Amino acid sequence: MTETGTGLPPVVELLWGLRDRGRRGGPRPALSLDRIVGAAVELADTGGLAALSMSRLAEGLGFTTMSLYRYVSSKDELLVLALDAAIGPPPENAPDAGWRAGCEAWAAALMEVYRRHPWALELPISALPAGPNQLGWLDRVLAALGGTALAEWEKMSSALMLATYGRTQAQLMVDLTRATRRAAETGTPAPDWGAIITRLADRDRFPALARAAAAGAFGPDGPADSMDEFGAEEFGFGLARLLDGIEALDRGRRG
Repeated sequence: MTETGTGLPPVVELLWGLRDRGRRGGPRPALSLDRIVGAAVELADTGGLAALSMSRLAEGLGFTTMSLYRYVSSKDELLVLALDAAIGPPPENAPDAGWRAGCEAWAAALMEVYRRHPWALELPISALPAGPNQLGWLDRVLAALGGTALAEWEKMSSALMLATYGRTQAQLMVDLTRATRRAAETGTPAPDWGAIITRLADRDRFPALARAAAAGAFGPDGPADSMDEFGAEEFGFGLARLLDGIEALDRGRRG
């Protein structure tokens, strides 16, 4: 692969098509970077991040492992490309929607992306987003926040806060869903954590916790099909409080 002299990190050059993508001719149908990345996303979606190895990916594509390295220099580089591809383009902001509705839709869409591709939650956050899709998502939420009087750095911080919230809530729901599924597969009843905490929360030792448990604050304690409803309620409540804070800041900036 040849360097372009852009001064950008090699993986960023690859994300933006600024680096040779290793194409080659020949009688056999050529492998392509897009095909490799698409297969990597599919493999990770099916079996999780642990199932994504260069050898397994090459086998599924019908090529040798070494042939993949004509397109990507390492598995880490491939994962960066796969993440941007999995995230995909951002949702459009409704033209007549206010900034709050735009941020709500954006955060909800981001959480759903992570729920569809839970392996993405296992990837460490080691740098700011640099892929075209990731920057598209960032631009879209900043555009929504353009309806506020916040300073540009405050909009960026608000975008980071909303992105972190969406990712964290997705992680919670993915983990709870997996636990519920494992319990169903093994025939083991899922623990009723609400009842357990209620029993352990001694009123003298944990008075505030005991009050919360007695009021039914710990849920869901029903069947697995209530998990989505529980997640939607928790996500909506927390997101509304974050947006309340941004709204209060906006009012303050407007005087």
